Amino acid sequence: MLLVGMLDSPYVRRAAIAGTALGIPFDHQSVSVFRHMDRFRAINPLIKAPSLVAEDGTVLMESQLIIQHMEDVAGKSLRPADPAARLADLRATALALVTCEKAIAIEYERKRPEAIRYAPWADRVADQLQEALAAVDMVAGERWRALPEAWTHGAIGAAVAWGFIRFTIPDVVAPDAFPALAAHAARCEATELFKHWPIDRESP
Repeated sequence: MLLVGMLDSPYVRRAAIAGTALGIPFDHQSVSVFRHMDRFRAINPLIKAPSLVAEDGTVLMESQLIIQHMEDVAGKSLRPADPAARLADLRATALALVTCEKAIAIEYERKRPEAIRYAPWADRVADQLQEALAAVDMVAGERWRALPEAWTHGAIGAAVAWGFIRFTIPDVVAPDAFPALAAHAARCEATELFKHWPIDRESP
């Protein structure tokens, strides 16, 4: 398998970390959808990161579906087996994904010329980001005071989302605004699993 995309994307990084946590072998190519468009187009004409080239050459997109395929290959899941814990982890994963989505929207809005930025939209997205972070922070305080014995998608996704925010839009969210989430992310970033997939904007 081949995972394609830059690690400054929380979706690429999340998929890479999940795949490693599942113990499956895969290669990674750090290809930018902006700076290496022709190279990315040759792999996936839609130029969508992350992209996963499966064993038979099938190209998958969207981190959720890529991770699902990784779990199919591994024959196991990072989701808890207990139904209540599984549902809680699905909710935590969804919150983490919404956090990433809103943080990316803020970053992209800043790339637009100031004259064509739409303040009401930016304010709405910022409010949504704060709400999502508050919800993830509550989950972190309740469930992730120490690293879990087994990684879950919610725990991974939350830490990746926080790392992305600190890396891309640190002025939007104060580092101490969500202490439980920040502490959880710091514990995750200190592990070999996360160190193996650091946030990176550099070209290969």
